[in-house]
Amino acid sequence: MAQKPSSAAPPLPPNASATTRANRVKLMIFDVDGVFTDGSLYFTAEGDAMKSFNLLDGHGVKMLQSVGVQTAIITGRKSGIVAARAKELGLTHLYQGVEDKTAALTELLEATGIGADDCGYMGDDWLDFAVMRRCGFAAAPANAHPEVIQCAHWVAEARGGHGAVREVCDAILRAQPRYDALLAAALGT
Repeated sequence: MAQKPSSAAPPLPPNASATTRANRVKLMIFDVDGVFTDGSLYFTAEGDAMKSFNLLDGHGVKMLQSVGVQTAIITGRKSGIVAARAKELGLTHLYQGVEDKTAALTELLEATGIGADDCGYMGDDWLDFAVMRRCGFAAAPANAHPEVIQCAHWVAEARGGHGAVREVCDAILRAQPRYDALLAAALGT
């Protein structure tokens, strides 16, 4: 079992702003279908499934990792495609084929030693409610189910699979505030 952080931050007040919540994120967790993808599943004639991922989203995850924010996936479906994408992005925490996302979150928190108030989760459908309510920062893509949007502290302007992940990564980086330094480095200034 991982060590608990020695100086835990005080609990988040219920009325904390999305920016305050994003500022505390040490671990950002994502669902896949409808978040990293547009929620569509493509099948070949042989029955093989295919998914499409947005490169901007992947770069956003890499930027979070570059400033020390851990990243993870908790998803209900199991797919070699997701495992390959997670490996490509350097995600060390991958939970696939999960029936109970709350149990997976508990396992992840134990493994990392990070408290739920210092985690973010981006989901798009009812299966994500329990994890969103437990994490300190809950996010949703623009096309998430309406009740999920109401549960979220922050909602992207972009749809799942079309830059929503990048948008939430940028929001976290701005809240922390690390976005401007990363941009300056990219510009070579």
